Amino acid sequence: MIKGVGIDIIEVARIKGIMEKYGDKFFKRILTDNEIAYCKKFSDAELHFAGRFASKEAYSKAIGTGISKDFGWKDIEILNDEKGKPYINHVKQSEYSKFKFFISISHTKEYGSAVVVCEE
Repeated sequence: MIKGVGIDIIEVARIKGIMEKYGDKFFKRILTDNEIAYCKKFSDAELHFAGRFASKEAYSKAIGTGISKDFGWKDIEILNDEKGKPYINHVKQSEYSKFKFFISISHTKEYGSAVVVCEE
């Protein structure tokens, strides 16, 4: 049974501006070392950072809390399997860890987006 669905979209230019202004400082607050390393592998890293940001926002909407005391940015990390398919790894075990999650990430030069489905 589906418990929740979350979607988010962000302008890549916003992420690029954050990268230029703050460098890694901002991303170290919201992403794990694994996520940062993954994004930096690409020459267009801002697209991948935007996708990770949108993914965490979408996850927070799917569980119904938003980014809050119940869900912090680094409670999960978005990783990719050997074929490149993204998945959610629960870094911090919580009441949401027992659910099954499905994630899809997409980006263009202008936008990064993600959809997360939470299933009981």
